Amino acid sequence: MSDKAFLIVDVGSTTTKAILIEQAEDGYRVTERAEAPTTVEKPDEDVMVGVRRAISQINRIPATAQFLATSSAGGGLQVIVCGLSKFVTAESAEKAALGAGALLVDVFSPDDGRSLFEQMEALRKAKPDMVLLAGGIDTAVNVNFIIEFCDLLNSTRPVPRFGQGHSLPVIYAGCPAGRPLVQDTLSEGFDLHIVPNLRPNFDEEQLGPARDAIHDVFLTHVMAQAPGYPALKDRVSEPVMPTPLAVGRIMTRLAERDDIEIVGADIGGATTDVFSVLDHEFNRTVSANLGMSYSAGNVLLSAGVEQILRWLPFSVPAAWLQDRVMDKLVFPTTVPETLLDLLIEQALAREALRLSLEHHVSLVTSLNEQATALQKALLSYEAQAVVTRAKRQILNMQRVGLLVGSGGVLSHAPRRAQAAAMLMDAFAPLGYTVLAVDSIFMMPHLGVLSESEPDIALAVLERDCFVPLGPCVSLVSAQKTELGLVAGKCTLRTSQGINQSEIRFGEVLSWPLGRGEQAQLRVEAASGFDFGAGVGRVLEQAVTGGEVGVIIDARGQSLREVSLAEQQALTKQSLLALGAYTPAELDQCAEEVLRLAR
Repeated sequence: MSDKAFLIVDVGSTTTKAILIEQAEDGYRVTERAEAPTTVEKPDEDVMVGVRRAISQINRIPATAQFLATSSAGGGLQVIVCGLSKFVTAESAEKAALGAGALLVDVFSPDDGRSLFEQMEALRKAKPDMVLLAGGIDTAVNVNFIIEFCDLLNSTRPVPRFGQGHSLPVIYAGCPAGRPLVQDTLSEGFDLHIVPNLRPNFDEEQLGPARDAIHDVFLTHVMAQAPGYPALKDRVSEPVMPTPLAVGRIMTRLAERDDIEIVGADIGGATTDVFSVLDHEFNRTVSANLGMSYSAGNVLLSAGVEQILRWLPFSVPAAWLQDRVMDKLVFPTTVPETLLDLLIEQALAREALRLSLEHHVSLVTSLNEQATALQKALLSYEAQAVVTRAKRQILNMQRVGLLVGSGGVLSHAPRRAQAAAMLMDAFAPLGYTVLAVDSIFMMPHLGVLSESEPDIALAVLERDCFVPLGPCVSLVSAQKTELGLVAGKCTLRTSQGINQSEIRFGEVLSWPLGRGEQAQLRVEAASGFDFGAGVGRVLEQAVTGGEVGVIIDARGQSLREVSLAEQQALTKQSLLALGAYTPAELDQCAEEVLRLAR
C-alpha cells in the first residue's frame, strides 16, 4: 500500500474546511474532514488560527502527508478592471480576471456613464488587491486614454485591501504603444507588471498572460500581505491557489478527460458563482446579491414575485409570499423550520440560479468571425468597436454533458430529488445531461491536488465529492404546444427487466436506477418533438444510475407559455414524479397556506 496522503485546507470567507485523503483498499478516498471558522479578521487576524483549529479535529495525520491549501478568505481575490471600451477591452479584461479566480470590485472605462469625479470617488472607496489595466489593439497609436487612467490612479492612490503601506499591484495588459507611458507614470508608488496585450485586435482575445499574472501577483503580493498567510504559504507543498481557480482546474481536467462540456453553480447566502467549461476553457461569473440568506430580498426583487410563485405546487397569495420572504431578512441565516418554508426557499433558489445563469451567459461569449481586409478597410475604428459588441453566445445547454450544483440549498436538500428538481427547473437542460451535486464543496481541495496528482484528484472527485443524481433526457423543442399531447415513448432496459411508458408534453417521468447500475435508455420522440436526436427521431443512450434514477423531462419551455395555475400544476406533477415530495406533504403545505394567509 502506498504511503501517499494529502492534507488539504480551503480557507473560505467564513469557514476553513480541511480534508485528509489516503489510499484505501478501493483506491484513494477522503478518510476524514473537519471545519472551523476562518480567522482572517479581528480579533484573531491570522488565518493560521482557523487552519490549526480545523486540522486539530482530524484524528490521525500521517507524517508523510503533503499539505496543500486554497483560499478565498477576506472575500477572495478582488480586482479592479480599467479598459478603453466597456464592450471591448474592459469586457475582455473582466473575463481575464474572472477566469483567474478574481472577484470584480468595479469596472472602469471612459464610456461607463460616470463622470470623472464619480470615478475618482469610486476608486478612493475601493480597496482592491490589484488593478488590471487594458485597452487598445496592437496597432493603436492614440493612447490618451492610458494617460487618463494613469492620472486617475495617481490622483486617487487607491489603498490595497491588505498590507497598507505597501504598493498596490497594477497589471498592464494593453496596447504596446501605451507601455512607455505606463512605465513612466506608474513605476513610482505602484507594483507594476507589464504583460502581452489581452486584445491584440478586434477579433482576437489573448487572456492567458493576464490570467497568469493575476495568479502570480496573488501569490507574491496579496498572500504575502494578508494576516497569517506567510505562515500558511511557508507550510504548503504547492503554491496556495485561489479557491475559484482551483475549482476551474479540476473541472477543466474532468471535461478534458471525458470530452464533455460542464456547467455548475455554487449558491451561497449572498452571492452565486456560475462556472462552465466550454471547448475546454474555464469560465466563471459571480452574481452579487443573488443568494439564499442576505440576498433573498434581492432575488425576489430581481425575479418578480410571479416567477417565484410558478415554482410552488399550489396557489399562494403574492402579497403573503412577499411578506414571507422579507421576514427572512430579519434572521437571514436561519434554516427552514417547516415543509412550507422549505418549498419557498427552494423556489427562491431556482430563481437565484436562473438569474445567475443568465448573467453567466451574457458574459461568456465569443468574438465575431474575423472581418475581411476589405471590411476592415471600410470600417472606422469606432465602427469596428460597434461591430465587435455583437458577440456570439457560446453556452448551448444541449452540448452540456454534466450539470453540477453546490451550496447548502442544493447539497443539503433533505432529499436528493429536490436538488435534481432545482437544477432542472433553474438551468433547463436540453437533450442528455448528467445531474450531480457536490456533497461538501470539495472541488477547491481537489483542484489544487490535481496540479500534482490529477488522477488521484479525479478519482476522489467521482467517489467522494460528486453525488450523482442521475441522467436526465430533456425536451429540446416541440413544434406542437398543446399540453398533454404524447411527446414520446420511453424504454429502460435494466438487468431486472424492461420499463416502458409514454410521456406527454409538460410531464416529468422518473424511473429508479441505483447508483452505479447500468441500463440502456431509448426515447422515441413523437412527430414534432425532439429529445436531442432530432425532431421525431430516436435517442438511445447507455446510462448509469444515480440517487434519483433516470429522468425524462418533457416540459421544454412549456412552463413559460401557460397560465400561473397551469405552471403550478406542472410543478406539482414534476415534484411528485421525481419523489421530491409526497402527495400528503404537498397537501399539508397547501392547507398551511390557507390557514396562514387568512
